[in-house]
Amino acid sequence: MEIFLWIIWFGTYIWGAVWFELYIMHMFQQNSYKPREYREWMQVTSNIGRLLGKTLYAWISLLLFVVVLFGDKGRGASVGLLIAACLLNLMSVLVNKPRQAKKPLVYTPRVKRMLITTGVVYAVIVLAAVICCNLAGTGLWSDGSVYAVLVVCAVVLLVLFLAIPVLVLLVNLMNRPIEKGVNQHYINDAARILREMPHLTIIGVTGSYGKTSVKYFLSKLLSTQFSVLHTPGNFNTTLGVVRTIREQMKSFHEIFICEMGAREVGDIKEICDLVHPQYGIITSIGPQHLQSFHSIDNVIGTKFELADAVPAEGKVFLNYDNEYIRNHKIDKQIVSYGVSEENVAYRAYDISVSKEGSAFKMKDSTGKEYEFHTRLVGNHNVQNIAGAVAVANTLGIPMDKLIYPVKQLESVPHRLQLLKQGNRTILDDSYNSNKNGFKAALDTLAMFEDLRILMTPGMVELGEKQYDENKEVGMYANDKCDYAVLVGKEQTKPIQDGLLEAGFPQNKMIVVDNLQEAFQMVNAIPGEKQKVILIENDLPDNYT
Repeated sequence: MEIFLWIIWFGTYIWGAVWFELYIMHMFQQNSYKPREYREWMQVTSNIGRLLGKTLYAWISLLLFVVVLFGDKGRGASVGLLIAACLLNLMSVLVNKPRQAKKPLVYTPRVKRMLITTGVVYAVIVLAAVICCNLAGTGLWSDGSVYAVLVVCAVVLLVLFLAIPVLVLLVNLMNRPIEKGVNQHYINDAARILREMPHLTIIGVTGSYGKTSVKYFLSKLLSTQFSVLHTPGNFNTTLGVVRTIREQMKSFHEIFICEMGAREVGDIKEICDLVHPQYGIITSIGPQHLQSFHSIDNVIGTKFELADAVPAEGKVFLNYDNEYIRNHKIDKQIVSYGVSEENVAYRAYDISVSKEGSAFKMKDSTGKEYEFHTRLVGNHNVQNIAGAVAVANTLGIPMDKLIYPVKQLESVPHRLQLLKQGNRTILDDSYNSNKNGFKAALDTLAMFEDLRILMTPGMVELGEKQYDENKEVGMYANDKCDYAVLVGKEQTKPIQDGLLEAGFPQNKMIVVDNLQEAFQMVNAIPGEKQKVILIENDLPDNYT
């Protein structure tokens, strides 16, 4: 009976450890496989508590197991304690069982290699511990020493279980030469493909926010006259760009629109060194990802790595509504655009908004005026369209030929996407938020005459500015919404403080634990008016 329970104990213990390992691997992937960002994630107080919670049952289970082994010198061990230890292991399995994620763990070749290496490391450590104890004269392999073997294995298993968050860094370091070689092979292959297409026009798009929208809008406009390829989804890292080129680039493509994301200084230069853009668009700059950038100056310098890479005969399209961009001087050919700034080459003005979308006017380089209509709402959407129009017109498409494709533009998913759900309207702006985008979305919400509801968990990855930035948008939201549904009591504390300080009614501020509960509370809000719900930001899995 006891041998059977020991087998169950080891099996369930390892089961829980495997689930925990997959969770940690998921978090490492969510942090872009970057050790520094992953270490910073581990140091967040809420994440420390989460990690301790995921290992607590393993701790207690091991203590019970050791008590069983040493009780009565290992003979006649308590079956009850063994059963309790097995049940604790099952609790560990349940706690660490993979849950439904917004972006699940992707078993990329890199992840598979890391998991294999992890398994080898664990096996070697356990085997080495047993052999070392035997060589030390403990006689682990002699008759009657099974308990000693179990004790050594159990202790090593616990240490490995608790060390998983650190071991993933060790495994990543061990695999670095392999990963570097594999990545360089793919990068070289992508560079070869581009070299074989000398007539390909390459446009780089970057910014703290707005870059994905501009990429999609520009692709739609240019596709009316050119064969266009753009990086899909969030394939805005070097390897994402490489994958796009290797898997989707064809000889008939005339234009490649390359979105360039960055979390550290040098990230955009790395992409530019691969694709060598002739044109660049910088959509915005703001205090985003400050945990990794550390200062706004680093953000500015990194975004302008794109402008540095554009050749003298190329052009850089700059959003002059953004003060960081407007005040940064470069020695390149500049084409400016915007909404609020009047002295720009391409300006959208006379903007009007309705439930059907937006209307605005723009002029071409000769001063001739054109009126545009779009299904999209929000000044920042109009701003992004203005940037796309500026590029398309500069590349030779007449303004009058852009009116119809602008009308056909659709919202980029989760970026102030206008959705109808029965008797309510959803403004889905759930993609990772920033202060300026948050305020722009609130301005759009304020334009509606219906019951206006803000639903948000706040903003993250703002480093030391996280409290102040969230409090600021909380104060700004005071007269922009009728109800505020905040997801996460501690996470949204700064927004709560901002709302209350600005005079927002406390009885119209609802704090919930998760998004599902948030929708339940929204459904329970009384009123005869139709509801307009702004979903602002949806935290990634490593923040939930």
